[in-house]
Parts: sequence; C-alpha cells; structure tokens
Amino acid sequence: VAPTSPNAWGKGLLQWLEFSKLVGITIQGNGIIDGRGSVWWQDNPYDDPIDDEEKLIVPLNHTIGSPSLPLPIQSEMGGKMPSVKPTALRFYGSFNPTVTGITIQNSPQCHLKFDSCNGVMVHNVTISSPGDSPNTDGIHLQNSKDVLIYGSTMACGDDCISIQTGCSNVYVHNVNCGPGHGISIGSLGKDNTRACVSNITVRDVNMHNTMNGVRIKTWQGGSGSVQGVLFSNIQVSEVELPIVIDQFYCDKRTCKNQTSAVSLAGINYERIRGTYTVKPVHFACSDSLPCVDVSLTSVELKPIQEKYHLYNPFCWQTYGELKTPTVPPIDCLQIGKP
Repeated sequence: VAPTSPNAWGKGLLQWLEFSKLVGITIQGNGIIDGRGSVWWQDNPYDDPIDDEEKLIVPLNHTIGSPSLPLPIQSEMGGKMPSVKPTALRFYGSFNPTVTGITIQNSPQCHLKFDSCNGVMVHNVTISSPGDSPNTDGIHLQNSKDVLIYGSTMACGDDCISIQTGCSNVYVHNVNCGPGHGISIGSLGKDNTRACVSNITVRDVNMHNTMNGVRIKTWQGGSGSVQGVLFSNIQVSEVELPIVIDQFYCDKRTCKNQTSAVSLAGINYERIRGTYTVKPVHFACSDSLPCVDVSLTSVELKPIQEKYHLYNPFCWQTYGELKTPTVPPIDCLQIGKP
C-alpha cells in the first residue's frame, strides 16, 4: 500500500516500486499493489497534457466537462503531493521479467512499465483505476523487445496498453480494456525525435466504453517508422473512435506544421466489429509521408447515438486496400500507392 503523505515522497519520485537490471525476475501471486492514487489526482488533475483525441470528439452540448474525480482520500497532514507522479511498478533493463496473477490498482500515474527490457511476459494480471484518473496508463512499453501480454483485464484513465518507441515483436492477445483510452502505439516522434516500432500484433481483444479502440499516434517533425502492425478480432462496444491513425498528434493548444514525419507502412485491420459513439474510422496521415499498405478486412462498425455528434469515416493521405466491403463503407481510403 503506497503512503499518502507528501513527506514520504520527498520532492517526488518517478516510480514507487522498481526492479532494475535483473535476469529472470518473476512477480507472481494474487496480491494487490495499491497506489492510492486519488491523493495525487485531485492535486494536479489538469496540469497533465490531455489526450489530444479529445479534439475529434465534440459532445452534443459543446462543453467537454471537467472530469468528476472520486472524492479523494485526504493526504495525511493535508499537504500537497509532489507534482511528479510515480509509476506504481517499473522494470528497467531486465531480461525475461514476468508479472502474473497480481492486481495493480489506483496508481498515481502509469500502473506497470517496462523500459529497455527483453522477453517480457505479463499474464492474468488485473489493472484497475477510475476512467477519469489522469494519465494512469495500464501497461507502458518502451525500448522493449519480445513482449507477450495476455489473459489480463485493464480499467484505467489512459491507454490500457501504450507501445512507445524502440518496441518490436510485441504480441497482445485475450485482454479486456475499459474504461480507458484503448490500445495505442505512440505517441511517437515528439520534439523531432526518431522513433522505430515494428512487428506488433494485437488480437482477440474486448473493448468497452473506451475513448479509442486501436490507435497509432505520431507527432509532426519526428522521423523513423512504424511497420508490420496487425489488429485482429477486436470487439468494440460503445467506443468513441474504434480505429485511429493520427499523425498530427499534439497535446497542447497548438503545434506547428512540420514536413518530416514518422513513416507508417503495413498497418492491417481485420475483424474489427461492434459499436461506436463518435466516428468509426479516423485516418489522418502526413502530407509529406502518406500512410501506405493500410488494409481493412471484415470491419463492421455500427453507430450508437449517445451524447456526441456522429461523424462519417475520415481519411487523409491514407493508401492501401479494402480486402472486403466494410460497414460503413470507407470510400475515403485511397486504393494503391501514392
């Protein structure tokens, strides 16, 4: 159980529990790691960058309400928590780390993070925090290779799984996600950095009441590539934006237009089915480096009119093929090569 007194954290730590440079470390059991994050969320709920995809979502009454955070546990002594919010559990520079069985809940920020690891395995894990808790990603992967995540359930206030630069050979299957922001690759290329992600498979996933389904997000001005991505057999229910590529990601008010971009190629969607509440497909690719080899097979998405405007599929500079007719028809995809 994490402490909730500001003094215990000093000026702030990047992580609460950390395992570094280990070979064959396993964390298993049916216990709970409780970050007691609500004392952090209420202190700085709005100083964190908001997820930019909010701009694609316009509620019918045109006001994006501030999140209704749960009543906080009062931090002991009533002091303010440090502005740096810790990740609950992080593995760094490790080989064959395994996490299984445990529950991680109410992390101040990201719940479970793997940085510069090889041979990661996560299965039968539960991650749980409120849907409006800021920046509480479920599993965050960075510079990690040969990753297997399966048989797990994630409810959080940000991406259920976030795949960042330097990741390759990532296989995610049989997970439940919701609430949360879906499963995302990126954001990549921030501050003109180079980002490389390859060979990512996400399949047999249920998403309920999430902001996005499967998403790739990159910044203008970045470089590098995303290639070899398969999203297969994704069941969505009441998901705002089931399929998103956004190469104009920006988490502040304005970002300047830049010509360089992280290139996207070989992005495959098959058997993505269910219901959406805002827009079924949003493909916004770079003017200078269009997305290529984007394929869609057996995509069936039906609208539910809730509290948002409904929009048609949107495509910009996106090339590929429709291997089967889609519901709704995605006429905007440009067939072939640029």
